[in-house]
Amino acid sequence: MWTDLFSTRRRFSDPYKENPWWNHSAVSKFILLGFQDLHSFRIPFFCLLLEVYIVTMIGNVLIILLICKSHLFRFPMYFFLIHLSICELMFVTNIVPNMLNVTLNGGSLISVPECFTQFYIFGSCTACECYLLSVMSYDRYLAICNPLRYNAIMNLKLCLHLAAWSWSLGFFFVLITLVLLCKLEFCEFKVIDHFYCDLSPILALSCSNTFYVEMETFLLTIVIVLLPFVFVIVTYICICVTILGISTASGRQKAFSTCSSHLAVVCSYYGSLISIYLTPSGGHNLNVNKALSLLYTVITPLFNPIIYSLRNQEIRKAFFRYSKRK
Repeated sequence: MWTDLFSTRRRFSDPYKENPWWNHSAVSKFILLGFQDLHSFRIPFFCLLLEVYIVTMIGNVLIILLICKSHLFRFPMYFFLIHLSICELMFVTNIVPNMLNVTLNGGSLISVPECFTQFYIFGSCTACECYLLSVMSYDRYLAICNPLRYNAIMNLKLCLHLAAWSWSLGFFFVLITLVLLCKLEFCEFKVIDHFYCDLSPILALSCSNTFYVEMETFLLTIVIVLLPFVFVIVTYICICVTILGISTASGRQKAFSTCSSHLAVVCSYYGSLISIYLTPSGGHNLNVNKALSLLYTVITPLFNPIIYSLRNQEIRKAFFRYSKRK
């Protein structure tokens, strides 16, 4: 049924764009198609998504509990790691449960307010994570490049301010896009060939002029994604120069180990994020775009707690101490 509706939309979507006087009715619901080519693999794919979601939730909750119940909470890096895990929990809870419903039923209805809310939380968490990763890179820069002044600079007050600004800016900037999005009108055909409400599929259904939304989104992408990414690159260039200047191999290895977990998370996060928005979303690239979105929304949040659990000795030690007490 959902595929037939999608093909109907593709045949008749052009007149809305070509004729501004087309009589269209108000849209109250969208149709999320999800993955239409699964067929007999639908149930196994659903089970796999469910398992990944459960492991992701357990992993991030476990990291939060281990840090809060140990001495690690006093260290800025782990303080920011708590916020990063909270952001991941919000992110996957916003996307994956509805994705499971779409996958199991071969498509699903979602109201316009629910769709816009999902987009807002998705965009805000993405922005917050970009800012948190840049803050964590600044923390690593101070720890390695300016260790004598690290405790004086990265005090509790600064940590609280950096975390608060990361959350506030993330939710504020995406709110601007949401306000502009709510002013758009939508056509009668309302099929979104995706498994969640992303901005591009929503704009494709609009009968209104989306130029201002697209321009605002382009400018905000620079502020939200590009500038933090450049900041992370600059800080790690400085970190690498400082590490290479250490005379002993053991000293270089110890210095690199303090930032290797964060660097691995940055590479996986920005790698998947950039690959999504560099891939065209139309025509035969739709399935590729869905696969990359699946990597970003499901697999990357799973990697973060695994990376910090396997590569961080303090997290492993806290886990073993907590296990022994239990």
